[in-house]
Amino acid sequence: MFMEEMQAPLEALLFVRGEPVTAMQLKEILQVDEESLAELLTLYAKTLEERGSGLMLHRVAGGFQLVTRPECHAYVQKLAEVQDRKLTTPTLETLSIVAFKQPITKQEIEHIRGVRVERALQKLLEMELIEEVGRKPVLGRPILYGTTDVFLKCFGLNALSDLPALPALEEVAEEGDVQLELLAADGDAQTEEEESSEALTEDGAERAEEIDDALHTEENID
Repeated sequence: MFMEEMQAPLEALLFVRGEPVTAMQLKEILQVDEESLAELLTLYAKTLEERGSGLMLHRVAGGFQLVTRPECHAYVQKLAEVQDRKLTTPTLETLSIVAFKQPITKQEIEHIRGVRVERALQKLLEMELIEEVGRKPVLGRPILYGTTDVFLKCFGLNALSDLPALPALEEVAEEGDVQLELLAADGDAQTEEEESSEALTEDGAERAEEIDDALHTEENID
């Protein structure tokens, strides 16, 4: 009976927060131990499924969050007036390198890709998929980049340790049709710089293979 009664406050917390809530936060607020919390979360997830809710409990970015069931996504899009925006190939390639080689500098990314990446990095920073995580202790102290919690949520990962084997980040985007939802007012068509960056990639398949090889063999650049 206690567990059934605790589902309501759990649901309220997850709903109001809107972002992943950590197990530590839930234990402190609900005043339950780890074992009880695990049981409560399992029961709540089962309850949502049994009542045919449009929401589901999802573990992501080191916490728990209420998310829309995939089959309801089309309806949510209409209500929120959002656009589906896919990452361009050059931007996704850059994100893949950051994800698997972080922390990494712009120069190191360009060394692996073989092209300039200013525009791709700027786009990823604007979308909050990557962030500055420090400075490399070498001459010039270049900026180091790493992925964010937004990246984890967009790709449905709980932690970086859940990253699939290379080059699966691109495969996830293709096979799972990973799309980033942005408000309709958030940008229009891709810029000429993006088109120029794409033009530098002669063949998508060949570039994927080259980047895959480079990521596996590349040594740290001093």
